[in-house]
Amino acid sequence: MADLIQDFEAYLLLERSLSTNTSAAYLIDARHLLDFLGERGLTPQTVREEDLHELLATLHDIGISPRSQARMIAGIRAFFKFLRLEKYIDTDPSELLESPRLPRHLPDVLTIEEIDAMIAAIPQGKDESLRNEAIIETLYGSGLRVSELIDVRISRINLDDRLMIVEGKGSKQRMVPMSPASVDLIREYLPQRARQTIKPAGEDVLFLNRRGAPLSRVMVFYIIRDLAALAGIRKTVSPHTMRHSFATHLLEGGANLRAIQEMLGHESISTTEIYLHLDRSRLRRELLEHHPRYATPTP
Repeated sequence: MADLIQDFEAYLLLERSLSTNTSAAYLIDARHLLDFLGERGLTPQTVREEDLHELLATLHDIGISPRSQARMIAGIRAFFKFLRLEKYIDTDPSELLESPRLPRHLPDVLTIEEIDAMIAAIPQGKDESLRNEAIIETLYGSGLRVSELIDVRISRINLDDRLMIVEGKGSKQRMVPMSPASVDLIREYLPQRARQTIKPAGEDVLFLNRRGAPLSRVMVFYIIRDLAALAGIRKTVSPHTMRHSFATHLLEGGANLRAIQEMLGHESISTTEIYLHLDRSRLRRELLEHHPRYATPTP
């Protein structure tokens, strides 16, 4: 398949005369497609339209915006057009593939620069400053739901291995990689947290409010919303925006779809299966290669 991707790259640059950025995006789309097909024992010659619809359903399930889905469909169509021109296939299964209708108000995705701006906007010198920075880096660096974030337990974090166990929907637990930035901030935050008068309900909970109790979902929403406003970001920003940005940045960086699904918790993984079957090195490799907070050292 590597030769096929190389030939597709040459086709995009020489025959389609596309920009470098568009060609790079289409190559990533083609690799996503080939990975998806390979996991199902399919090839470009045997794939059907319904298989492509299953791919689109997967993109929807992991929270990829309609605009990003539409761009990926354009890349897939370009790939199949190339395959047909080069006589690799006789029919094009993507011909009737429809792009998702784009709503007027699209789910917002933050750029890495906007996330950095939110962190820079945190008022310094306050008791909650370090906590709030750790919250942003944990949401964006691990793709957590807000319900998972407020329930993160200290006893389920391994800072040395940069891993945490979180409890998602249906009380399903999964192991999640942590970014170097979030680990460093949590190490700094823990001594500060220890100086608080902690209520019984918050003894093992990582992120606490000023009264020593677990944060609420609403409080995290206000923290994220207010920091976005301070940073001058005009988008609608919520804790889910951080998770949505996590998934979108990984997809656009070329990460494997199944790895993104696992990290987001869209697999039914029981507590036992976490230790028996989760390929931690593979997930970490996907993050190191494709997530800005892992691929680029944080100053």
